[in-house]
Amino acid sequence: MTEHIEKIQALVSRFSKETTDALDKITTVKQVRKGEILLQQNEICRKSFLIIKGVARKFFFSDKKEITTEFFFQDDIALSFKSYLYQKPSKEVIECLTDVTIETVDYTSFETVKKDFPQLMEYDILLTELYTIWLEDRLFDFHTMSARERYESLLKKSPEYFHHLKLTHIASYLGVSLETLSRIRARI
Repeated sequence: MTEHIEKIQALVSRFSKETTDALDKITTVKQVRKGEILLQQNEICRKSFLIIKGVARKFFFSDKKEITTEFFFQDDIALSFKSYLYQKPSKEVIECLTDVTIETVDYTSFETVKKDFPQLMEYDILLTELYTIWLEDRLFDFHTMSARERYESLLKKSPEYFHHLKLTHIASYLGVSLETLSRIRARI
């Protein structure tokens, strides 16, 4: 179990029944099919998506090319952070790479309910902190690890879903060409 899941579970275990009930009331479980889009470019990110099962990716378009910035696996929260926080149009797209089971929470509902339940404010802050740590780690890894090390790290993150990732998406995520990715894979 990863450290961030343990932190979230520890906090949630301290929630009052009323807080848990309030969060449950605004949470919806959905099944989404492979290829469906959870967030379109220029759409406002009005929901957060907790991945229960499956894999999704976040990407944007640059010079008509797709640039993959994130893969979302089990227990990851998929959203366009800036769009969600500011309720402004997203520059990114979130796409399901497999059939996905997600828990969704509406932004407006969460903002309303957290005013009445301070533990949800603590939850919101923890999720923001964890995302910031993930982002810092990603930047650190990008500058200190070789492409091969980043590839191996991605492979370890969720090996059961790795075969669902297209090589073009992996190469884009790693910041390498397909040819370089092929050489990395041949050496492993």
